[in-house]
Amino acid sequence: MASSCLNSLILPPCSLPRKLTETYASLSSSYPALNPTSSSTGGALKPIVINGDPPTFVSAPGRRIVAGNQLIIISLFGFGVFVLLCQLLTLVLISIDTVLPFSVGDLHGDLDQARCALEIAGVLSSDGQDLWTGGQTVLIQLGDVLDRGEEEIAILSLLRSLDIQAKAQGGAVFQVNGNHETMNVEGDFRYVDSGAFDECSDFLAYLEDHQYNWENAFIGWIEESKRQREDRKLSQNHWGPWNLVKRQKGVIARSILLRPGGPLACELARHAVVLKINDWVFCHGGILPRHVAYGVERMNYEVSHWMRGLTEDDETNPNFPFIATKGFDSVVWNRLYSRDMPGLEGYQINQIQSVLEETLRSLGAKAMVVGHTPQTTGVNCKYNCSIWRIDVGMSSGVLNSRPEVLEIVENKARVIRSKSDRFSELQAVDYT
Repeated sequence: MASSCLNSLILPPCSLPRKLTETYASLSSSYPALNPTSSSTGGALKPIVINGDPPTFVSAPGRRIVAGNQLIIISLFGFGVFVLLCQLLTLVLISIDTVLPFSVGDLHGDLDQARCALEIAGVLSSDGQDLWTGGQTVLIQLGDVLDRGEEEIAILSLLRSLDIQAKAQGGAVFQVNGNHETMNVEGDFRYVDSGAFDECSDFLAYLEDHQYNWENAFIGWIEESKRQREDRKLSQNHWGPWNLVKRQKGVIARSILLRPGGPLACELARHAVVLKINDWVFCHGGILPRHVAYGVERMNYEVSHWMRGLTEDDETNPNFPFIATKGFDSVVWNRLYSRDMPGLEGYQINQIQSVLEETLRSLGAKAMVVGHTPQTTGVNCKYNCSIWRIDVGMSSGVLNSRPEVLEIVENKARVIRSKSDRFSELQAVDYT
């Protein structure tokens, strides 16, 4: 059972990240291409190369990219980009030859909608076995897995399991942290669903049963959570006056898991707040010129370092990652590109476009993909399609919207919306 005292549970420390100077040295790693797919020219695709810890700059030649409000997928089949958006789960996929990329946005604890988006994107089996079917596709999730839903850890577990399976086939799964991830590490639980507190209690007990073997417990949770979910449904009407005690245990369990240095916070620390793959930049809110000047890799490092609980006694002692995680214009909170404000004059719109163009120029990127702000009209682009807004509020805790897909093929992008089990193309937009 989960401990009733925040400090009474001793968990293994996070593994230390690389030193800042080493991270800036762009240490690289390659995912093995065990089943390489031939490119259109007949040769095998080159391996995915990752620079930074957490991953910051990724070269994924010949792969399609799926990106979304909180989920992006990149696949290794062609020159096209296919973006699948499922309300809270928006996914974008970019390919180099013929494979279609998909993008999925914020998931907010809605496991069913997450699976829906992944299945439509063609990277998750539809038989309930949670098998990776994307081959050498690269999947990117754009953050906000936490809050507003009750199966947050299950989604994180599923994404990690798919990453392991994808790597074995020459693909990969990346995640980007959003504002709700950083809020929870800060201890801000205002938007936590009651069922999510229960999941934290159940998962912490499950972790204890596994003698705190994080890898085994975390990866296995997606399967175990199915049974736990049914047990919670059967017992939820029998708590009566014990509800307050139950909630208190859930809050304590969540604090243990997500405090800086906690095991789930360390899991989130593996992910960046800004990720550049090929010529596309992915983040939750939006990047500004001052973020680029500060250093994208530096921001990623500092957020990761803070989540690992290494901000006080570690010799580097980095500052709290304010520029990335706090304030209306931070990377995870920025809505400059995603919120259309009525009454803006033409010169003000031109100023915003100039800021975006300067940012992309500094990063050597063609376009930026963001989530964070639900788009009631569906996935869309603005400023000559140099910004894609893919959060459609798919989660039942947000708008419970239907899935949508953004497809980019040979630098041509279009939005595809799904109806039931089939696709219905509603709109095509050239990308320039």
